[in-house]
Amino acid sequence: MKKIIEAPYIDQSVKYPTGCESVSAVMLLQYLGIDITVDRFIEEYLEKKNMEEKEGKLFGPNPKEYFCGSPYDPDSFGCYAPVICKALEKILGEEYEIIDETGTSMDELKEKYIDRNLPVIFWACINMREPVVGPAWQLFETGETFTWISNEHCMLLVGYDEEGYYFNDPHENRGLICYEKNLLEKRHEAQYNMAVAVRRK
Repeated sequence: MKKIIEAPYIDQSVKYPTGCESVSAVMLLQYLGIDITVDRFIEEYLEKKNMEEKEGKLFGPNPKEYFCGSPYDPDSFGCYAPVICKALEKILGEEYEIIDETGTSMDELKEKYIDRNLPVIFWACINMREPVVGPAWQLFETGETFTWISNEHCMLLVGYDEEGYYFNDPHENRGLICYEKNLLEKRHEAQYNMAVAVRRK
């Protein structure tokens, strides 16, 4: 069986080198019929905080609370599922329920969303590369050390077949791409099995 949801595609490489989370969210929003650009999403709805260096130490926000840096900056990092949930709440909150599906199995994501024609914002590793531990920084709020898992990437899950899962992958204009199941699940796990979905209230 093969299932593909036809969702709009946006290439992040033109303008948003670290904006994969925002681009994936906007592909989902446009699929739902919301008239919004990536720029507007970043400027009006995404909570962001810049990194700072003090006395040779790197300080930054918690990626569960803010985008770390700027999606327009190739040296920035990214953000985790709660930040995208918060942005989507501001845009869709009246009509849709926004669900942080971090930790949900692939079978459940398929059944709850893909089979019902609802794409899912999905974290894994860029081009299915190995995850890399680091860099680390001190969190602004607490001073504790946070370690980033590099090669973090976000895509829009739009389908599946026997062999793999299909994504609108915004990296380097990849378009609709199929990633093999076992490898994809490993790379998803490396990024804390994060996913965000929406459904009508």
